[in-house]
Amino acid sequence: MHRNPRAVIRAAVSLTLPAAAAAAALQTLPKATPSPALGAWRPLPEAAPLGSVSRRRAFSSSAADYGKDVDDVNRKFAEAREEIEAAMESKETVYFNEEASIARDAANEALAAFDALLARLPPADADALRRSMGLKMEQLKAELKQLED
Repeated sequence: MHRNPRAVIRAAVSLTLPAAAAAAALQTLPKATPSPALGAWRPLPEAAPLGSVSRRRAFSSSAADYGKDVDDVNRKFAEAREEIEAAMESKETVYFNEEASIARDAANEALAAFDALLARLPPADADALRRSMGLKMEQLKAELKQLED
């Protein structure tokens, strides 16, 4: 915002109206008063360096403590899905039993990591994590069951 909004208004009015009409219009403008809501001018905080962007989780301010654990569960989930997909592709081949065993182990590891993380979190954070990742874990269970059939 301009330091003197009244000067901006004067300039705008003088450009749009003839000189006599502009003088009359300027007389009707209200006097500028400082707004108590704006407060005093403060400098902006210094920007953080580009490489130091902090990652925030949606479920809590204390989630930074568990960020690596959540990332680990997500990594294990992705690995388990890949193993299940590989096992499904090898169905009706001689490699299926070995692929299915690897997929079962990977899925059980991901589910165990998720359950262990839920057990360590405070109840509010555990509920938020369950809401954000619970469906993925149920999907993993369903894919594992489909592999067994």
